[in-house]
Amino acid sequence: MSATAPDPAAFARRFSLEATRPNTTEIATLANIIPRGTSLYLTAVPTQSPRELIKAAAALRKAGVEPVAHVAARRLASAAALQELLVALRGEADMRRLLVIGGDVDTPGAFADALAVIQKGRLREAGIEEIGIGSYPEPHPRIAAGRLEAALDEKIAAATAHGLRVHIVSQFSFSPERILAWLKQLRACGINKPVRIGMAGPTNVAALLRFARRCGVSASLRGLASGFAGGLVGQVGPDRIVETLSAVSNLGDIAPHYFSFGGTLETAHYACEAAAGRPEAGRAIAQSN
Repeated sequence: MSATAPDPAAFARRFSLEATRPNTTEIATLANIIPRGTSLYLTAVPTQSPRELIKAAAALRKAGVEPVAHVAARRLASAAALQELLVALRGEADMRRLLVIGGDVDTPGAFADALAVIQKGRLREAGIEEIGIGSYPEPHPRIAAGRLEAALDEKIAAATAHGLRVHIVSQFSFSPERILAWLKQLRACGINKPVRIGMAGPTNVAALLRFARRCGVSASLRGLASGFAGGLVGQVGPDRIVETLSAVSNLGDIAPHYFSFGGTLETAHYACEAAAGRPEAGRAIAQSN
């Protein structure tokens, strides 16, 4: 345990957010809520066109927010399409960071998985300097734990070989204990890359249960359903996760990464209030919206 008193606000200050299709109005409002330079990850949406993604990324950059696009490997039609997207993102949004994910598609296009994009996607040539790669504190619904661990090692090695910096972005979990155990195991295996801890932004219990089922977060889902988090009513947030992780030393470079299930603006308010040491105020704002 840390020798000094835990400081949840200090841990919460380096947060990033995840948003799905933020519109022009949301982006302008976000710029007035979150600190300048905050990273906002743009979720890969199957029905979103490349032009729509590029436009959103450019608007975020102009507003002083750091855009980070998800690139879903299996959804890419061709290597040329990837290059065209990357060149446009760098040229119009000065994007230097991506989150490279597999993408839930049974029949892949030009790339079989995220590793193939890292190895063959010529990311560095297109101006990308850093990538995020996904990891899972809880069991993946379709991939064995051993394969996940091996894939993480392979992706880090491939990115390093291509001159790319790497950070890890975890799938969200509702269980501080599972996240902590996963982080300790990660560090024990010698993986010292920065980790952004996936957490669900403030939303109601019914919505959390729905998203947990959709994303296969089975252990957390069982915990919520059985009252694991004790007294969850109305609007809830990841307070216990922030408090637990801030109280433990030797976890390396970690920071919160909020999935905006309750809405991008509501999550942004919550994240800022948590960073100021007032998470209850952020929940109150979310409840009122």
